[in-house]
Amino acid sequence: MKKMVALTLACAMAMGLFLSGCAMEDSGSGSFTAGSGSGADSSSGGTATGNREVNVCSWGEYIDESLIEKFELETGITVNYNTAPSNEELYSLLEQGGVNYDVIVPSDYMIARLIQEDRLQKLDYSKIPNYEKIDDQYKNLSFAPNNEYTVPYTWGTLGIIYNTTMVDEPITSWEVMFSDQYAGEILLIDNSRDAFGMALYYLGYDVNTTDEAQIREAYQLVADAKARGVYDGQGMDEVFQIMEGGNLAIATYYAGDFLTMHDANPDLAFAIPEEGSNWFVDAMCILKDAQNVDEAHEWINFIASTESNLANMDYIGYASPNTEALEMYPAWYEEQYGEPLDMELYEIMAAPPEVLERCTMYENLPAETLTLYNDLWIELGI
Repeated sequence: MKKMVALTLACAMAMGLFLSGCAMEDSGSGSFTAGSGSGADSSSGGTATGNREVNVCSWGEYIDESLIEKFELETGITVNYNTAPSNEELYSLLEQGGVNYDVIVPSDYMIARLIQEDRLQKLDYSKIPNYEKIDDQYKNLSFAPNNEYTVPYTWGTLGIIYNTTMVDEPITSWEVMFSDQYAGEILLIDNSRDAFGMALYYLGYDVNTTDEAQIREAYQLVADAKARGVYDGQGMDEVFQIMEGGNLAIATYYAGDFLTMHDANPDLAFAIPEEGSNWFVDAMCILKDAQNVDEAHEWINFIASTESNLANMDYIGYASPNTEALEMYPAWYEEQYGEPLDMELYEIMAAPPEVLERCTMYENLPAETLTLYNDLWIELGI
């Protein structure tokens, strides 16, 4: 949660690498190559020159990038790191083909869909000893009940981020996302599951409903608000610049990302509405057609370590499924920064049981319901 400090250190480190002739190579929008590797051979894949590599696709602002460099130095494996803005966009990339990802980090409901469609391969947990450090409550969950395909990466909650200098009183309900009170000052999340989900919560329906009438009612609530100019626009990763800069008053986004924004703008606050919200687990998986399987296992084991989880928690603001890391973090933070951790912010990162009691995990929906979501999202004009 001291991301600005981490960014400063990262910049200094990058400059040092540049001066020593080891600059980071830009590989295009949404991706970068973070090192050169050691040239060690790999029987499971690699570059044309024999260098070992692993191709990872995750979300924006979702890793302490110093971990990439550390992994490369320790293993000689080059990490080609890519990002996607949402689960739905990630699925589209996989569906269209032409990508060569080895490791992906989707959310629970998308993992269930990918398993159902036979797009993931079973993991060899003998190559991932740090899996033992993952708390049991993040294993055998509904999206991957047999612990065959995933290693949890982070967990968190969806809520409302708002600027306390622009909003009259604390937000407690999803109603604000559909009201004219702050028309033109709200950013709509560019994700059909979350956008329709907040409407389903507000209407009192099951967020995993397959009832077409209920889903259409939720859609209409969002569509009517959009038509009245309630939303200034929609976005995903754009939310950082918009909310940190005080450009809009309200946005729906994730707790961990709120903490990053709060570091830059302490006027921001976070609320999980009284009607309930989504809690999610993102997990590391290996695609069925991965070319660098051994390297993928090495990457997953490295990221699942206690040391990596502590660094990631501090940088990205999301709670760790690693039992040791989650318990150690407050003391680790104080040792790192010479000041106690703000426990109010910590409970936004790692929501306590009384908050999680009113939160629901998304489930993979039937094909006909997913088609309905997609059709309504297109109709909404997003």
